[in-house]
Amino acid sequence: MHPYAPPPQRAALCPARGPRPAPGLVLSLTLPGDPRSAAVGRHAVAASLPRYGLHSFAWPVTLAVTELIAVNAALTPGRELYLSLRHRDDALRLVLWDQHPRHTDPDTLALCEVRRRRALWLLAAVVDDWGGEWGVTEGPPPHRGTKSWALLPR
Repeated sequence: MHPYAPPPQRAALCPARGPRPAPGLVLSLTLPGDPRSAAVGRHAVAASLPRYGLHSFAWPVTLAVTELIAVNAALTPGRELYLSLRHRDDALRLVLWDQHPRHTDPDTLALCEVRRRRALWLLAAVVDDWGGEWGVTEGPPPHRGTKSWALLPR
């Protein structure tokens, strides 16, 4: 066997379990909270798409990744960002979680949310043009921070 060949498909330990379907694209990265991380994320995503026959997603996904990382790195400088990209049901779902703390003051919270959404104007335009959806939500417990996401259908 070639040293870089994928490992052979293994049988499940449980005899009742049938063969597993071929895995789709699943990519997860942890990046530093630095605007230069946008290039790292963009290149990692761009390199993974052809492997799964997802060439048609290259433009919107790489732009979405770049925007999400750059904006969120500016909001939480020096703190790690977690990027996840999954292909399922003929759509790509991109999630970026940052460690931006939730503000307790309602006015500060509202202002911060408005600034984040305004900063993501290019992401909004691309996702809308592609017929997708995007949003920003508070990270689910026990995590703290903000989860920004985009869904791009084929």
